[in-house]
Amino acid sequence: MSEPAPKKYFGDIVEVKSAHRFDLGRLEAFLKERVAGFTTPMSVRQFEGGQSNPTYILDTPDRTYVLRRKPPGVTLASAHAVDREHRILSALFAQGFPVPEPLVYEEDPEVIGSPFYLMAHVPGRIFFDCRMPDLNPDERAAVCDSINETLARLHSFDPDAIGLEGYGRPGNYFARQVARWSRQYRDTESHRIPAMDRLIEWLPGAVPVDVERATRIVHGDYSFHNILIHPTEPKVAAVIDWELSTTGDAMGDLMYHAMEWYRPAGIDPRGTLKGEDLAALGIPSLDAYLVRYFERRGLPMPGNLGFYRAYNLFRVAAIWQGVAARAAAGNASSSNAGEMAAKVEPLAEAAWIEALDAGA
Repeated sequence: MSEPAPKKYFGDIVEVKSAHRFDLGRLEAFLKERVAGFTTPMSVRQFEGGQSNPTYILDTPDRTYVLRRKPPGVTLASAHAVDREHRILSALFAQGFPVPEPLVYEEDPEVIGSPFYLMAHVPGRIFFDCRMPDLNPDERAAVCDSINETLARLHSFDPDAIGLEGYGRPGNYFARQVARWSRQYRDTESHRIPAMDRLIEWLPGAVPVDVERATRIVHGDYSFHNILIHPTEPKVAAVIDWELSTTGDAMGDLMYHAMEWYRPAGIDPRGTLKGEDLAALGIPSLDAYLVRYFERRGLPMPGNLGFYRAYNLFRVAAIWQGVAARAAAGNASSSNAGEMAAKVEPLAEAAWIEALDAGA
């Protein structure tokens, strides 16, 4: 039996979940004082998607806003850093990069129960299904090219030059990331997964050490579900969800994004481009897509792509294990978070296959 097709779009809006409710009157009073032009009455609903930081849409008579907050309850020390999201949005918005306009950040949990920030709402479409079934081939090609150009532009910024000094830690980016996600996986591990054990052992020694690339901004989750496409035109309107952003090696972003092309079928609810007739869809092959990116960057294509593929599949497995742990604790923000637990092991096994192809 074939798998059901993934839903076409991402970003369903629902009533605010009981675990994420707050005092609307207190928030209204705060925003009246801190946000120019804010008017009432205000209605609040919640985005169903987003596994980490609860995200709300705020409708007022004159404008629509989006609020992202740190989830209530006990959280991992390095996660849910909405202050970092606000900082990077501020830096990139000032450069004219397509992100929502950040309006205010509030650290005091007294307002709604946890730190949060408010940004302008950007209308657009989020294609959950990476095959973009409602578009024609020319539109798909244009969307892919705009997404490619946007990522290349992001990676052209010198973080220090746009006010992001100290945004990431120094040192080998991939060594740092492998250590981080290994630690987070161990902190939320529910049962032993042999493939994850093998990856945690192999990845540190496989990190490229003879490559010197300039430190760049890394979005950390640059995929179709975090890219708003203009409501009527095939171009990027905004890049959202910067929770995992840092500075480091742009190859992390690029090959994570490239996972749309090499992700195994049956693992991710967004589907995959692997095995699809890309020419008929109007979507470039992964090789052609990577060539265009490096042309835009003015850089040569690196070797050892197998390591990056294994690393990114491993990283997603570690992230999903964390989501599953939050679901078990009752504070995950998506209703399907618990289903992700069953996907961790096959995702890890797919990562180990990539590792074997890379010489493990």
